[in-house]
Amino acid sequence: MRALGFEVKKVDVLKILKEYDREGNGKITFEDFSEVVTDRILEQDPKEEIMKAFRLFDDDESGKISLRNLRRVARELGENISDEELRSMIDEFDTDGDGESTSDSVNQEEFLAIMTGDS
Repeated sequence: MRALGFEVKKVDVLKILKEYDREGNGKITFEDFSEVVTDRILEQDPKEEIMKAFRLFDDDESGKISLRNLRRVARELGENISDEELRSMIDEFDTDGDGESTSDSVNQEEFLAIMTGDS
């Protein structure tokens, strides 16, 4: 479940096993696992999940995603994207115009709009 982005503790796993281990063998079926994951996904707050993603970009905790932040994430993902392309991404979504040539950035509200399709 951690690989799917869920924070689970041992006590959570034991609770799931107790609820779904119908045969009493310490295992659950794939169908039961799918049901557990689906339930967890439906319980999540989409805005909070988007803000978690924002914080992954904003490693300097500036409250904005800068060109440097984008460059780092692209590099970590193995993407070879030029600074010009990264600047274009920021320019497209920097709706309040707070980006300057030396400090292009996307703030939390702009990022939320991008991720929810409200841009």
